[in-house]
Formats: sequence, C-alpha cells, structure tokens
Amino acid sequence: MSKQFDVLVIGGGPGGYVAAIRASQLGFSAACCESNPYADPKGEPRLGGTCLNVGCIPSKALLHTSHLFEEAGHAFAGQGIKIGTPEIDVPAMKARKDGVVNQLTSGIKGLLKKNKVTFLAGHGSFVAKEGDFWKLKVGEEEVLAKQVIVATGSKARHLPNLPVDNKIVMDNEGALNQESVPQKLAIIGAGVIGLEMGSVWRRVGAEVTILEAMPDFLAVADQDVAKEALKLFTKQGLNIQMGVKIGEIKADDKSVTIAYESKDGQAETLTADRLIVSIGRNPNTDGLNAEAVGLQLDARGFVEVNGHCQTNLPGVWAIGDVVRGPMLAHKASEEGVMVAELMAGQAGHCNFDTIPFVIYTAPEIAWVGKTEQQLKADGVAYKVGKMPFMANGRALGMGEPNGFVKMLACAQTDRILGVHIIGVNASELISEAVVAMEFGAASEDLARICHAHPTLSEAVHEAALACDKRALHF
Repeated sequence: MSKQFDVLVIGGGPGGYVAAIRASQLGFSAACCESNPYADPKGEPRLGGTCLNVGCIPSKALLHTSHLFEEAGHAFAGQGIKIGTPEIDVPAMKARKDGVVNQLTSGIKGLLKKNKVTFLAGHGSFVAKEGDFWKLKVGEEEVLAKQVIVATGSKARHLPNLPVDNKIVMDNEGALNQESVPQKLAIIGAGVIGLEMGSVWRRVGAEVTILEAMPDFLAVADQDVAKEALKLFTKQGLNIQMGVKIGEIKADDKSVTIAYESKDGQAETLTADRLIVSIGRNPNTDGLNAEAVGLQLDARGFVEVNGHCQTNLPGVWAIGDVVRGPMLAHKASEEGVMVAELMAGQAGHCNFDTIPFVIYTAPEIAWVGKTEQQLKADGVAYKVGKMPFMANGRALGMGEPNGFVKMLACAQTDRILGVHIIGVNASELISEAVVAMEFGAASEDLARICHAHPTLSEAVHEAALACDKRALHF
C-alpha cells in the first residue's frame, strides 16, 4: 500500500524543509523528499538544498576565513598587532567550510525528526491525480498526498558549448572547492556569486578579473551604493570590466582563454588558470513530470503561481527558486511558512516588498524596498537621508570607515520607502529597516528611537534624522 500524507514537499532546501516543518506544526502529516547527495561521502541525499550545501553557507565560511587572512596581512599592524606573514592553507580552509556544512545538514535531519516530518530519500515527480490525492513517485515507491509543495530550487546556468568540469571551468560548486589558489582567476558575471567568489580568491592571492555583459555595475542596487561598491572593490584589487561581449572561450586541462570585446569596442584576450561562470540560475523543473498532470510552467521553466504560491492545479503549490521573484533562501523559507499556514486556513503572509537583499563582500551591501532610480522612474516624490560610517564612532573603532546608510522616505507621508547600506555588518543592520517597513513606519519613527552608543546602528538612526535635515553627527 502506498504511503499517504496530508502534505508532501518535493525538495529539502530552505523552502522545502521549512514548509514541511511548519505544516507538521499545524497538524498535517507531512513528508519531505530529497534526492541530491551533493558531496555526501556515502552518496546519500543531503538536506539543505543549494543554500546549505553549495551556496549561502559554504560561501560565507570561505568569505569569513579569507577576510581574516586579509586582515592579518594588511590590517593587524595598524591595530598594533604584530605577526609574521600569514600563509593560507586551502585544504584546511575547505575542511572548516565542509565541517560547517556537515553540522548544519545533520541538524536539519534532527529538526525534521523533532517535528515529526517523514524524510523520504528519492527524487519526487508527479504521476497522476487519484480522487482527493496526488500520486507521486519518490525514488522507486509511489506516495499519495492531498497537498503537494514543489520546492525543487535551481541550478547554475552554464554557457553553451563550454563544458563545466569544476576544475578549470567552474560554476558555483567548483568555485567553492578549488584545491589551491589560482594565479589568475577569470569570472564571467559581476553578480552576487561573482563578487563574493572573486573576493574570496583575491584575498588569498589570486589576480581576479570579472567580465560583465551589462553596462552598469550592480544595476539592481541603488546606484549610490553601486558606485561606492565599484570604487571600493576596484581599490581592493578586483579588475571589474563592464559592458563586455564574450566571444570564443577555449579551455584545456591547464588554463582557459577568453576572447571578448571591451566596452569601448576593443578586441581583448584573457588567459587564466581557472574560470568561474556565474551568469545566473535556472529552475529545477525538468524532472517533475509536470506535463503528466498539466502543471503550468512558463517559457523559462518556472512554475507559474499566484501571489499565494498556488499553481494552476488544486492542492499543488510552488515556492522558492522554482517560482518568480528573487532567488533568495529567506524568501523561499517565508513562502514555505505562508503556504503551510494557508493550507491550515490561516492568514499566511509573505510581503515581497520587504524582502532584504544582501551581498557578503567587504564591505557588505544590503538593501530593502525601492531604490532611488526606481522612485524617480515611478514619479514618486521622496526625500533622502544619508549617514557615512566615517562619522560613526563604532565603525571607526573597528577600523571600518567605508560606506554609508541611505534612507528614502515619502515626501508627503514620511513613510520609509527604501533603505540601502554599504558597510560593515550591513547584513545585520538591514533587519531594523525591514521591521520598520513591514509595519509602515516613517523615518520620524526611527529618528525617535534611542539607539545604543557606540553602535553601528546609530548610522541608521542618523540617516533617519537626515531625512528631515536634522542629523546630529554629520
């Protein structure tokens, strides 16, 4: 007899396992299936998805180690700390990263067990509709579920006619697992992955060149932030070339050569030891057998959903990277909770206007809400408050004076429309702005809140004050 569940979640990433846990908490019999082993030594399916295994978590571990290495080599002396010339041990750096990943992966298994979620090892796909149930195949067994949540995530987009071996030509997985520091590293794509991985390997000694087809650097970010970031990253040593046209790429077992046309039309050639291709990601829907049940996909392969993540099929939902919107782990988790609560008849909530974005470079970049260029395009009257970290006592004490906090508020109502931060710990500071915007706060509300001194959060406070031209410390 087939196993039966109220809810089956296909995919064990940050959207899938969270959705399964919340569904179980709400009284549903829930199961979560996963088939990807990633780098599991036993070849067993690993929970956590791209984020935990080959994305968010391992990249942050490498970013932290490489940041400490650079600090030791270039910043400690200015703090009065004398040490010898530091050396990077790449295998040890990788081992630490893998240890963090392994700990969290096993932790998710424990969370599922604690919350009475059944874990099914195997690839999940649709078979047919049978009465009140959806019949699915998970591995070699058939499973029945009244409700299904598709949370199959995404995979790296590759360039046509350029095989990825993750040794010389790499995607995000290979970028995280290099065995040594390349002398010269080329990266195609100046997005989040390109900038973060470029930062890691530049800090530990690689000469990094990033080639980007778009004419404007970080076009999705506020342009004041993007301009500052480009200046700082260039000063650090990243060679970022915008508006290039990639031509023929030749790779062998020792190097890769890229022919391209520069922004000013000049023919150029770049030879590097390794190449990271970071040109975006594609949804994992090709193995769902969507056509068998009529699940609607768009032209790019994303599952079509409404604002509540409902598909065209009754009782079938989809969340995370496999649907529209930013490919962010926290967005997937929020959608998973929303869907589980909607299933239970509750007012599930996910405000797509207050999802924070973060780039974990140094300095970090974080934002929420509208950019200044978006407000201009929409014809919205706004006011700007800005506070540089060079005027913040805590930032100076930490030796981190770069960057600023920028707040945008409605000129008529004072409601906060967007907050943009480039600076140390921007990933943590942005949460105050998210909370404020979620509850419809005005810049005056943040200006009236007492912030501890000395803290980095005072820069947010001063930016709020500056919206009404009454900053106290700048």
